[in-house]
Amino acid sequence: MNSIWELDTFYRKRDIIIIGSGFSGLWTAISIKEKYPEKSVLIIERNTIPLGASTRNAGFACFGSLTEVIADSQKMGWEKTLELVKMRFEGLQKIRKYFKNDEIDFDLNGGYEILNNEEPLFHLDSVNEKLKAITGLDQTYTLKQNKIHEFRLEKSEFLIENPCEGSLHSGKLLQKLLEKCHELKVEFLFGTEVGNIEETANEVEVYLSDDLSVKADQLIYCTNAFTSSFLKKENIVPARGQILLTEPIEGLKLKGTFHYDEGYYYFRNVGNQVLLGGGRNQDFKTEETTAFETTAFLQNHLENFLKEVVLPYTDFKIALRWSGIMAMGDEKTPIVKQISERQFCAVRLSGMGVALAPKIGEMVAEMI
Repeated sequence: MNSIWELDTFYRKRDIIIIGSGFSGLWTAISIKEKYPEKSVLIIERNTIPLGASTRNAGFACFGSLTEVIADSQKMGWEKTLELVKMRFEGLQKIRKYFKNDEIDFDLNGGYEILNNEEPLFHLDSVNEKLKAITGLDQTYTLKQNKIHEFRLEKSEFLIENPCEGSLHSGKLLQKLLEKCHELKVEFLFGTEVGNIEETANEVEVYLSDDLSVKADQLIYCTNAFTSSFLKKENIVPARGQILLTEPIEGLKLKGTFHYDEGYYYFRNVGNQVLLGGGRNQDFKTEETTAFETTAFLQNHLENFLKEVVLPYTDFKIALRWSGIMAMGDEKTPIVKQISERQFCAVRLSGMGVALAPKIGEMVAEMI
């Protein structure tokens, strides 16, 4: 049983409850409190820290590689693709507006893509033309053959550079967002699992156990890959991204963030270490899971990729291995909508949560 003190404070009724304290949950809370400072906002998170993909990603500040943008345009059409690229680009700008580079280890060191066939190069001019209105650059993507040798990527045929992309420290970004939330008087219940949710004409009741609940006027799901336990009808497929990180490498030449194969592989330097993730297109079915594990098959595959493509002339040892869970679907457009009189969702960020969440927060604040 709970005391009157607990029920009057921690478990009292709020204006808004957000489930999930990852990037989308935190940015949504910030956008709401900036727009409606008088509203009380509670974020409920089942883990002791934000988890999912937010603290388990690769720390890329990117909005789409050339081949990814081409593939998306062929699947979704140019209108939706450009809308998405614009959201990601503006989301990255917003992060930099809110936080100083050194607070979140933001490094605008360029985004690169390795190509081993020239077909995407035929689209270079037309894609640049379409992105001009978003990035303000005549050439968002340029061919940078001289950097292949500089980065010691000699096993690669072509290298495309995007000067608008870079890297950041996901943990530090989350910490700064949490600080901002505290500053705006957003409240939290960490380590708290949500059970049943009941909506009536007047309120939403969120059950934390059989005899304990918190009520609110409105509820927002920011649960990304973990949404299906709440919203069964939405088209959301969990997608695990496995990652490894090398021990420090003396005289490492690699600097920047790199993509390969429509973004299915991604690697970067973290100081003088190399972080590599992806490869789930080698084993789609196994990786459609919410289990935070790594598999011998994919870890071996990633190590081989490291040997053959990223560090072909360098000995390395692996320091860390981890995985994060992204949310995918039939297309990459996020699901941001009202789902009932008092419930909303902002989910399915397709592996681009860092860039999308700042803008998604604004969209939800407009909706409520």
